[in-house]
Amino acid sequence: MEWRDEGIILGTRRHGETSAILEVMTRAHGRHLGLVRGGRSRKQQPVLQPGNRVELLWRARLDEHLGTFQAEAIEMNAARLMDSAVAVYGLQTMAAHLRLLPERDAHGGLYEALAVMISHLDDADAAGELVARFELLILDELGFGLDLSECVATGSKQDLAYVSPKSGRAVSRGAGEPWHDKMLKLPAFLQRGAGLRADAAALEDAFRLTGFFFTRHVYEPRGLEPPDARAGFLGALRRHHAAAGAIAAQSNGETAQ
Repeated sequence: MEWRDEGIILGTRRHGETSAILEVMTRAHGRHLGLVRGGRSRKQQPVLQPGNRVELLWRARLDEHLGTFQAEAIEMNAARLMDSAVAVYGLQTMAAHLRLLPERDAHGGLYEALAVMISHLDDADAAGELVARFELLILDELGFGLDLSECVATGSKQDLAYVSPKSGRAVSRGAGEPWHDKMLKLPAFLQRGAGLRADAAALEDAFRLTGFFFTRHVYEPRGLEPPDARAGFLGALRRHHAAAGAIAAQSNGETAQ
């Protein structure tokens, strides 16, 4: 058995003295593991880093075996990503979400989304929006997608402000206002075609929204805890926004003087 595919490295772990177990998200074969002989060598280690895009050759005697990988670099992203705590935690968070899916199940759309996100993950102002949207994609692939297209109560597509915690469907401001304290906020940037950027408050609302449905539908039923990387990512985002706010305030103060 053998196949060739393109993949993005999610992680590695040592195997014996010289080899490594490589975990990749592939375009056509889903999340896949394989043994890389000599994977801990000086030549291979820079290639087998999370975030790098590689050309893969997988071989095994039987399809259900772990098999072996040969990996050649296509795009070396790891060094760029490692300079940003937001990027490192963001990649780890997305990898943890991908592990919720069955191994070797093809998810071409998720692969394409991951590739696009890695290109921009070191831009902390964009990373929060990207990861929030990725979480919505994962929920959808798991069968728990949210319907944010129209109000569940009125059918209106205008002024959507909330998400029902019961149905996972959008609710307009007018219909949801009497129960606003029981609703989840729907940040405007998550609405299709909104074309809006997210500020720090909108990102907090977005991750509270996705986190609620991950906990209800995925973590609690499976007896899992949310990944530590997600908390690290949110913490890194908050530090970035706090620092940016402090710089903006200082700049405004100097301009006023």
